[in-house]
Amino acid sequence: MTEVVIVGAPRSGTNMLRDALTCVPGATTWPCDEINPIWRHGNRSVPSDELTPEMARAEVRSYIRRRFDRVRRRDAPYVVEKTCANSLRMGFVRAVLPDARYVLITRDGIDAAASAMLRWNAPFDLRYTAAKARFVPWTDVAPYAVRFAAGRLRGRAARSTGDRVSGWWGPRPAGYESLVAEHPLDELCAIQWQRCVDASRRDLAGLPDTQVFHVVYEDFVRDPRTHLAELGRFLGISGLEQARIGEISAASVGKGRATLGPDAVARLEGLVAPTLGRLGYVG
Repeated sequence: MTEVVIVGAPRSGTNMLRDALTCVPGATTWPCDEINPIWRHGNRSVPSDELTPEMARAEVRSYIRRRFDRVRRRDAPYVVEKTCANSLRMGFVRAVLPDARYVLITRDGIDAAASAMLRWNAPFDLRYTAAKARFVPWTDVAPYAVRFAAGRLRGRAARSTGDRVSGWWGPRPAGYESLVAEHPLDELCAIQWQRCVDASRRDLAGLPDTQVFHVVYEDFVRDPRTHLAELGRFLGISGLEQARIGEISAASVGKGRATLGPDAVARLEGLVAPTLGRLGYVG
């Protein structure tokens, strides 16, 4: 059995990759979009999602691996996992799953930030929340319920005062509370993207090419079959290029930049310029 961990900042195409990988025979995944409570079990008191390798204690590793074992199937030797918060703690994930294959996807941070802004203030989705709640360890149910209720109350208060930011959505970098007080929503999304990208690239550096594969979102959506064939060769999954790609489109490339406008784009580019530059999105 092989674990395939998709690594990426929010709104960078992680769902797209997971769906493409799991629509062919031989691969399965969790019946849930994100399993952050499973990864956080045993370290729930840590304020951020930035777990260190030292936090992957024997009992923590054993618990997470047992949960993976529950979704394995004999006819599906590959278990595909996608939890965006993992991009902040790949050293921890590697300690838990040292033999996994890692697929790192990166996207233009300005487009990703604009897309994340829509999710940040999206209406409450009961069905989505209930699906995720199934994967909260039973010993952690009460603390998560309290945090969820408090977050809902904060969100209502923020909306009633016209505040654009209601709590925090997605991966929580260290010091995220102070970021909320210091930045508007578009900057929060850009900083979140930067922290996720920088951390994942740092923690995956040095791994052999046989264990980590890099996908560029813009290249992938423009020619998905070619890139799926390359990914299939990396993973050893035959026929991946025949995966259903009807919903993969390049229409979102540059959409966020156009929506935000030149002034906001210039401001955000200045904020996260080093990371954009390393990835080739700014000169």
